[in-house]
Amino acid sequence: MEKRLKIATIGGGSSYTPELVEGLIKRYHELPVGELWLVDVPEGKEKLEIVGALAKRMVEKAGVPIEIHLTLDRRRALEGADFVTTQFRVGGLEARAKDERIPLKYGVIGQETNGPGGLFKGLRTIPVILDIIRDMEELCPEAWLINFTNPAGMVTEAVLRYTKRDKVVGLCNVPIGMHMGVAKLLGVDADRVHIDFAGLNHMVFGLHVYLDGVEITEKVIDLVANPDRSGVTMKNIVDLGWEPDFLKGLKVLPCPYHRYYFQTDKMLAEELEAAKTKGTRAEVVQQLEKELFELYKDPNLAIKPPQLEQRGGAYYSDAACSLISSIYNDKRDIQPVNTRNNGAIASIPSESAVEVNCVITKEGPKPIAVGDLPVAVRGLVQQIKSFERVAAEAAVTGDYQTALVAMTINPLVPSDTVAKQILDEMLEAHKEHLPQFFKQAKTVAGN
Repeated sequence: MEKRLKIATIGGGSSYTPELVEGLIKRYHELPVGELWLVDVPEGKEKLEIVGALAKRMVEKAGVPIEIHLTLDRRRALEGADFVTTQFRVGGLEARAKDERIPLKYGVIGQETNGPGGLFKGLRTIPVILDIIRDMEELCPEAWLINFTNPAGMVTEAVLRYTKRDKVVGLCNVPIGMHMGVAKLLGVDADRVHIDFAGLNHMVFGLHVYLDGVEITEKVIDLVANPDRSGVTMKNIVDLGWEPDFLKGLKVLPCPYHRYYFQTDKMLAEELEAAKTKGTRAEVVQQLEKELFELYKDPNLAIKPPQLEQRGGAYYSDAACSLISSIYNDKRDIQPVNTRNNGAIASIPSESAVEVNCVITKEGPKPIAVGDLPVAVRGLVQQIKSFERVAAEAAVTGDYQTALVAMTINPLVPSDTVAKQILDEMLEAHKEHLPQFFKQAKTVAGN
């Protein structure tokens, strides 16, 4: 009899969980999941129960024999798991709101995975991921860790650098969103489009775009540069349009997050205005989440509601479930994921995490070599990689000075003085979720 798989999802009370459940149902014929364990922390118990009840209704309606288990006991969920997916947010949306609001006081972009907000999300998240991996080494040493928790690139970097776990893949829906956006622009089915992705998480570029095997990169860039036709963006990033001559000169397809680096002044002005009027993105999402969980409570709802796409997580289930299925079935198809570079991008250290197209095998992702990145984008990618590495070191050591260097070298932060002011205020604001920094309270006190 075929072995039934056990999947443990950490952050199971997330509003994204119905996406994952839908993806597993859709692929049940090729991915025989017997148990899905949704695990959360005590603060997330109510959400876990609401989402868990919806998940049970979904599998019942679909008629697939997947057992849904809800628990606050992470170790129980991990025991004997074949795949572990992570989709949690340390400190919840309240922490994200602080990441967004505090930098704005200093005239700096406040964003979940970029700049000071990205640094602090990494500082809170990495110690928890490393703790999960310690449990996995004991309870499910052969399991694959599929990490969807942001900042996914920095988290993958930390796992590869500070643990012995090779069975880890970082995942993001940005490349899939770009792929779907390009197909929509061209008015064709997505399976006719292929994009060579390379770079870092939330810093990935489409180097070449093909339609039916024929390169059409220039045509696609022309379409994206046309302000009426863009469409290659995300729900959580405002689309301000691109300067057409800039895009045509760049000659590669940027991802939506590049707006923070290439349109910093416009994005900052937009954020400041939004914070005054409708609230930061975290505050908007808090309202969206309330509405989603009200929907999820409906005992007659037994499918993923379409409103979930407003949350910014479109294609999440396709990304996560396609990856799990391809590893399990040794499909050897091509997917963009975060993994060890191994020479795929020439100007990034081999041992570092990159986001690049890979052949997905039962041994994991095999990165496809792209050589070097174009000179126009190479420096920015290297700068962000330096930021990720120093930030990961700060998260692991709890060293104040290392965190200050990470903050200062981020391109969105204008100076060491501003970096220090933001760092001090954010350390205080997130104190309860940063124990590694406050063990050294005496040495930090003079700073």
